[in-house]
Amino acid sequence: MGRAHEVRAASMAKTAAIKSKQNAKYGRAIYVAAKSGVPDPDLNQALKKEIEKAKREHIPADVIKRAIEKAKGGTTEAYNFVRYEGFGPGNTMVIVDCLTDNVNRTYTSVKVGFSHCGFKMGVSGCVAHMFDNVALFTFKGHTDEEVLDALIMADCDVTDVEQDEEYVTVYAPQSEYSKIRAALIEAFGEMEFDEDETTWLANEEVELTDPEDIRKFRKFLDTMDENDDVQDVYHNAKIVE
Repeated sequence: MGRAHEVRAASMAKTAAIKSKQNAKYGRAIYVAAKSGVPDPDLNQALKKEIEKAKREHIPADVIKRAIEKAKGGTTEAYNFVRYEGFGPGNTMVIVDCLTDNVNRTYTSVKVGFSHCGFKMGVSGCVAHMFDNVALFTFKGHTDEEVLDALIMADCDVTDVEQDEEYVTVYAPQSEYSKIRAALIEAFGEMEFDEDETTWLANEEVELTDPEDIRKFRKFLDTMDENDDVQDVYHNAKIVE
């Protein structure tokens, strides 16, 4: 389905423990989005986006509902967005985005994760310049030509539209996210997106072929996935078995 799928770090939840972490992760993101504006997805696009992401990951409806109801109530939890960057085996680069109510705790746990996996944490901005912050949409049911024509007609700034078998993937500057989403729905009606997000894509990938490097990289992804404060991990590694 295109290069976007080579940089996704999260895997589908397979156990009850992992599912619980997924529920907590998306519940937190939905709560923050709801508190940042009106707790109504019809009036709050950020909230609507988080709910749709949660549904694609099969997060239970009651988890979503509780997060919104919590935001409507008097409880106020202060969450901060923090980003950590660094380097892994074979000159790979990683970006770790977190949402936390305790920055010191998160920094310590992420730093320990880097160290235990043989990674090195860098300063802010040390690798982000090697990634593009993009709007990404992947869906079925249309051709790349149909999609490109619709977006051109809507005067959208598009970086690329590619087709891989039955899937079409649209890449665009992050700032075009809302405009492109609206244009797609206007042209084709309500759509079911397989990917619908803003994300970071590496300018160049690094192939990992050494078994030890691959082991370290997978250990790092698992370690970050187990950290409740980590929301997303982006990287430029392409694992070659």
